[in-house]
Order: sequence, then C-alpha cells, then structure tokens
Amino acid sequence: MPIKIQTLFKSMVEKEASDMFLRTNSPPRARINGIVEVLDNQIVGRDEMLTIANFLLDNEERKAHFAANFDIDFIYADPAIGRFRVNIFKQRGTPSIVARHVHTKVRNFDQLHLPVEIFRQFCESSRGLVLLCGPAGSGKSTSIASMLEFINQNMQKHIVTIEDPIEFLFEDKKSIINQRELGLDVLTYSKALRSVTQQSPDIIYIGTCRDTDTMQAAMSAAELGALVLTTFHTTNAIQTIERVVNFFPPYLHTEIKMQLSLILKGVISLRLVRRKDGLGRIPAYETMVVTPTIARLIREGNTKDIQAFIDEGELFGMRSFKQTLVRLVNQGLVEEDEARKFSDSQDEFNLELKGIKRFAK
Repeated sequence: MPIKIQTLFKSMVEKEASDMFLRTNSPPRARINGIVEVLDNQIVGRDEMLTIANFLLDNEERKAHFAANFDIDFIYADPAIGRFRVNIFKQRGTPSIVARHVHTKVRNFDQLHLPVEIFRQFCESSRGLVLLCGPAGSGKSTSIASMLEFINQNMQKHIVTIEDPIEFLFEDKKSIINQRELGLDVLTYSKALRSVTQQSPDIIYIGTCRDTDTMQAAMSAAELGALVLTTFHTTNAIQTIERVVNFFPPYLHTEIKMQLSLILKGVISLRLVRRKDGLGRIPAYETMVVTPTIARLIREGNTKDIQAFIDEGELFGMRSFKQTLVRLVNQGLVEEDEARKFSDSQDEFNLELKGIKRFAK
C-alpha cells in the first residue's frame, strides 16, 4: 500500500482542502479556500504516479475502463480518512489525478449559509423541476445533499438518486432512499430515467443533465408528478433556462418553453466566495422562483427580462447575485473587492452597494 497517497489525503483533510491535484514531475497541490497551493514539496515521479494510480484503480474493471477510455471517475473511501471523488486521466502519456474531498456528514441549510426558506419551499414542492447551477466546485452537490437530507428527515417520501459516481451516502429516516450509480447499477442517465417512473418515486435527483435524452426524460418525470432535482454548469438563472431550451432543436423550442414554464419551480445559482476572516468560503447565490410573470417570460422566450424581476422579487424569495454579495459585504463576511470579482456586472454591484436600485418595468 503506497503510504504517500494516504498521507496526502490526510493532509488534504486536515487543511480543509476541497481538491487535490497530482501530476507527474510536479509537487502535489491542493485547492484551499479556492486557491491552488503546494501541499507537499516532494516531486511526484513517473513510477510513483503509476503506483498511486494502480492503487486507486483497485479492481480489474476500473483498470480496464481507464485503459480503454484514458479517463475515469469514481469514489475512493478510507474509513480512517474520508471519502474522495477521484478522477484519473491521461496527461502527456502518464496519469494525472484530481481528488475531491466528499464530506460524509450532510450539513443543513444553516450550516452551509444557504437561504433556508427558499430551500425549504423547493423541498416541500409536490412536483416539478428545480435546477441548481454554478461552476465546478461551487457547492451544487453539497447543497443538493442538504435538500435530500431535509426531505429525508421531515417527509415520508421515496427518493431515487442517479449519480456518477455516488458522493454522499444517506440512511433512511422518514423517507426511503435508493441510490443508483452509473456503471454499477445502471448504464446511462436516460436509461435510468426511462424506468424510474415505474419505481414510484416522489423525488428524483439526477447528478447532471448532459444530453437531450436525459433532459427530456427529466422534464417528463416532472410532468408525471415527481419533484426532479438536477444540476447544471451554468452561471445564472437566465443562462440556465437558455441552456435547457437549447438542448433541443429549434423546431421544438416553442414546445419546450411552454413545457418548462409549466414544470419549472425555480433555479438556484451558487458561487463560493472567500471569507474575510480567512475561515474558508461562503456561498453567494441567486434564487429565481417561477412566478406567473416569470412563467410567461419563459413561455414567450423573453428570458433577458427575467433579471429585473429577480432583482425585485424578494417577496417571493428571489435575490440576485449582486444583492447577496452586497449583503455579505455589509455583514462583514466578505471583502468588497472579493465580492466585486464574483458579480455578473461590477457596475451594477457598485450601484447596489450604494443603494441605487433598478426597477422592473
């Protein structure tokens, strides 16, 4: 057993790093509070890198998959250290590794500094589609896990997750949870979704929508009465809606907009911002609730007009990125310059900081 990888995982956990990066002829690095730093000054040689990769690819099935595809994603768990989502890929002919620490304890909305009321509202929806969006590493999976655990603790539901790979492990409480992993329990998202409606789910979590078939199946499941949760690598609500529509060919856009206006409950977008006190990162978020007005704008294809209603939609639980960023600054949690970097528009952030608002027409 290679001691080095275990030592690196331990160091990663102790320093509360979100990700670790290993590459041949380079020192191990880790993302700590959003910044990539050197984790260990020792250079990882070619032979050592191959040894680490072979140790993590601990069965013939994984080794065969990596040999055929040059890329593999899976969970590595060590009871004494923790769970890690590992991606191994080829770089200049040798393996490279990115490992993400997956917290085994699911934290609640308060602990994650998420807007409690709007998350509760979406969790309590009886049916429809809820989308969580943001770049890689923005806390989407962690936030989804907190939603599933809230439902698990408070409602008597059947939850089915379809993941690649399974990250958080859940124990049945008030709800019963079936977790399916691509490659282990089912071949593809779309195949899993074609049969999931026969499994009497109340809640369906899809790790990510990657193609038209998966998106169409997710929307159909929402129409048939399930609450569907999924994630997108998009930056805000408007881009997310446009991404969903553009999954489909242009001749279907009118139909898809109509369908989306009827089933979409809301969009939550996340960005992790460094805290002023240096104690990790805190989420900035944009929340969009599909009100009758926003449903009409989606149906008519006027998505560019939605932002103004998000800005003025606090009564419905909506808040824009610039509003949450200004709030974090005013609460003394985030530096003004740091918040400004994460705003969609620095000019609008500056106006919001001065208390100058733009009103919806």
